[in-house]
Amino acid sequence: MLTARFAVNAGERLTIAVSPLQSFAPTNVRVRIQVKPDVNNRGVEVAADSGGYSRSSWIQLDGKDAPPTITVELRSLPSGTYEVRVALVDSTGRACAVAHKQVIVLSSLGGG
Repeated sequence: MLTARFAVNAGERLTIAVSPLQSFAPTNVRVRIQVKPDVNNRGVEVAADSGGYSRSSWIQLDGKDAPPTITVELRSLPSGTYEVRVALVDSTGRACAVAHKQVIVLSSLGGG
């Protein structure tokens, strides 16, 4: 299993680790999100998009009281090349930090 960690912004407000980076369909992809506590943190949007299939989740954050680590599992992704994108949203409703990573889900060995 390959895992990637991608940090954005000099203050490292948001980092993600995605696993696996490549697997066979259907697959579950785990996204571990680390958020620097801040009173303005309101939510995290997690999205996976291959062009032909997409999925997203919204996790509400309670500012400084939010957990610093959040894990999201994207279940049963079909084959495709996905961009997994995580956006940290602040109290103004805007993304204040974004991280992304590419994930490849290959067709199953049985051809389906």
